[in-house]
Amino acid sequence: MDLNIHKKFEIYNSLFLKLSYQGANDFAHLIPILGKVGKQKLLEGQDPITTFNQFYDDYKEIIQIEKKDFMFRVIQYVERQIVLFDSIEDSISPYELEDQKSVLIDSMFGQLDSEKDKKEFMEKLNAFSVRIVLTAHPTQFYRPAVLEIISKLRECVKNNDIDKIDQLLHQLGLTSLVNTASPTPLKEANNIIHICRHEYYDAIGNLIYQLEKDYPEYSNDDLVTLGFWPCGDRDGNPFVTHEVTKEVIDNLRMTLMKCYYNDLKELSSKLTFRDIDTKLEEARSSLYNAMFDAKVDFDYTQLLESLNTVKKILVSDYQSLYLEDLEKLIVKVKVFKNHFASLDIRQDHSVHRVCVEDILINKGIIDKSLDELKNDRLVELLTKENIQITDFESYKDLTKDTLLNIQQLPLLQNKNGEKGCHRYIISNSEDEFSVLFVYGLFRWIHNTDLIHFDIVPLFETMKGMTESTKVMSFLYENKSYFSHLEKRKKKQTIMLGFSDGTKDGGYLKANWSIYKCKEALSKTSKKFDIDVVFFDGRGGPPARGGGKTHNFYAARSSEIANNDIQLTIQGQTITSTYGTKEKFVFNAEQMVTSGLISLDKNSETEISDEERALIERLSELSFKKYTALKNHPMFLPYLEKMTTLKYYGQTKIGSRPGKRNKSKKLSLSDLRAISYVGSWSQLKQNIPGYYGVGTALKKLEEEGKLEEMQKLYSDVALFKTLIDNSMMSLTKCFFELTSYMKNNDEFGAFWNVLFDEYLLSKSMILQITGMDSLMENEQRSRESISLRDTIVLPLLLIQHYALQILNSGLEKEHQEIYQKLVVRSLYGNINASRNSA
Repeated sequence: MDLNIHKKFEIYNSLFLKLSYQGANDFAHLIPILGKVGKQKLLEGQDPITTFNQFYDDYKEIIQIEKKDFMFRVIQYVERQIVLFDSIEDSISPYELEDQKSVLIDSMFGQLDSEKDKKEFMEKLNAFSVRIVLTAHPTQFYRPAVLEIISKLRECVKNNDIDKIDQLLHQLGLTSLVNTASPTPLKEANNIIHICRHEYYDAIGNLIYQLEKDYPEYSNDDLVTLGFWPCGDRDGNPFVTHEVTKEVIDNLRMTLMKCYYNDLKELSSKLTFRDIDTKLEEARSSLYNAMFDAKVDFDYTQLLESLNTVKKILVSDYQSLYLEDLEKLIVKVKVFKNHFASLDIRQDHSVHRVCVEDILINKGIIDKSLDELKNDRLVELLTKENIQITDFESYKDLTKDTLLNIQQLPLLQNKNGEKGCHRYIISNSEDEFSVLFVYGLFRWIHNTDLIHFDIVPLFETMKGMTESTKVMSFLYENKSYFSHLEKRKKKQTIMLGFSDGTKDGGYLKANWSIYKCKEALSKTSKKFDIDVVFFDGRGGPPARGGGKTHNFYAARSSEIANNDIQLTIQGQTITSTYGTKEKFVFNAEQMVTSGLISLDKNSETEISDEERALIERLSELSFKKYTALKNHPMFLPYLEKMTTLKYYGQTKIGSRPGKRNKSKKLSLSDLRAISYVGSWSQLKQNIPGYYGVGTALKKLEEEGKLEEMQKLYSDVALFKTLIDNSMMSLTKCFFELTSYMKNNDEFGAFWNVLFDEYLLSKSMILQITGMDSLMENEQRSRESISLRDTIVLPLLLIQHYALQILNSGLEKEHQEIYQKLVVRSLYGNINASRNSA
């Protein structure tokens, strides 16, 4: 880690610990001591209750408040220490923080010698695109007021403005970090739109402008674009209705108009010349109406035409004064058009099945169930027959809202342009009807085969991925659906889910299955002359497809269609990886260059048959081990009783429920990947990020294949990336925190099962990488994790104190208070990890 970060944190943290608001200067200095003593005692095998009680007894004359009140105070301090550390780390340029050598567009171009190579590179760059899709998944709890403090604090740290920092830290100490109620979907959306307005609007505009300036041959307005899920993703979220979807479409457009208006206002103060000022004023007037009234239509092409006219006058008559400012706005209008970000619609396959069933019952085609129809007849109904739907009010609840939403989608496109909303994603796709139900609903509702929407299956389970090639072959062979694809420029987007894939198949199996799935789908699509685009549903941590994400894309083989990179980013990752203009440009450019690297025929991304066989064996062995864990009789009870899983829904950080149904009985299939992975993270066990890897590696070592695995790590980019990301999960583990569980009569043996696999995975990964310590080659990242873990340890100690009390049945009269302690402790740990779920 940059020594400067550590020193700055120590300096500013000392200011923070001496703040003068109520109680702050009485015992704040004890919190680092609590962390140090707590870690030492945990390493010695002492349980959280004994450890915390001893500390409290030793210092109670200084603390002078009741123990549980002290716990809440400690949590408040730690939460704010994390905010401070985030601000300090974010004040450092991402170009300085990165462990690995950054690959930028200009450095790639600069390495090319011949004009032919440069021309080919520019052709690839002009044809390439990255879509960063912003989601509202609940792993970010900072309120907008706190994000604003963080932003100001970050700038003050850059400038070493001690007085202002002191003032902001005081403000932070008095500001609530916690929502009093769960946000509505629209609130979630507006929070992210706020980031789009203040960070991404300039970041993307400036990136594209600089490329146009540096490379005359550059002509790609879609190199980096934004996707948007809040209020479009209704999978498992009953609060996302068709009215909410319409409102967010309007908010995206009107916020963009405000961005354009502010830029025009700034330009008007500079371009005070005859013939120009009146044109700018006319443009501002039309924008002013459109940015406050959702009913007012706005055509970005007219604004673009006006700006280009101004440009001609400026160049010919006014010596190109402030031309750069004007050109930057022109670029932004070309990039963002009317929509700002492209809203995706998402719903679960089961919902569409119910919709189709309700319609066919209503029309008298079936009596009670779709099972009454043979598959051929159902396909015929969906792809050929016209079933008009006009009586929307005759349908109930979710069916009615789903139909009304599909009905309004062309109207939303009229407002924001087709690019503003053109994809309908189907979760839990496992057969051809996942796509055909949606295709049929569009046909029936709009009474036409001309559908201006891309229908996107999401294959996220092991079964879904296994069936995906068969499903897509069926769809490509269906004349009606193929005709639809021809009208969509013969392009098919397919989404693959890393989160549920890992939950279902384990880390190694899921990632290898997705890789093979992409290869097979690329081959099938090419056979039918279809351009396939892969959209990856990734979360923050390695267990959900996160980690050093750009390394995954650089490791793609030539067998995988790769002219596009599309991926979701959520919660913490939005702010931690893309939270500032500079970080957004840096990480977006890393995505672009990783994609260009994978397009290079000379890049070492191909995997031989022997290497494939080795990875396949490891994948199956790890899957077997992970499946045994899932089938262990203590697996779900352990999650339910010993982790923070049941408390996630009480955090009020997201609008969507933590489970897909309301059943009281816990089942893994109903469990959201976020709360599943997040619960393991809170335990500092991170099981989904490595479980089964150690057993698989050990088995092949016993077969005498250690050298082969070492060579696999050094030679195969994909395998190296998988192991490196798994190392991050292992590095964030601290089993000593939960070692008290090994003495539990019910779960002690199960805890040891988890711990043994952790030790084995750590040992085997060090063997095949040749490293002495985890993340040895990523010193900055490793030390960042270490310092964050040090900061958050007092909070975790309190969390497990409370969990111990609750699970043991002690202090029953204080159960509610201890439950609140668990919930409050979730927030700080989520944000300290930065990619915990």
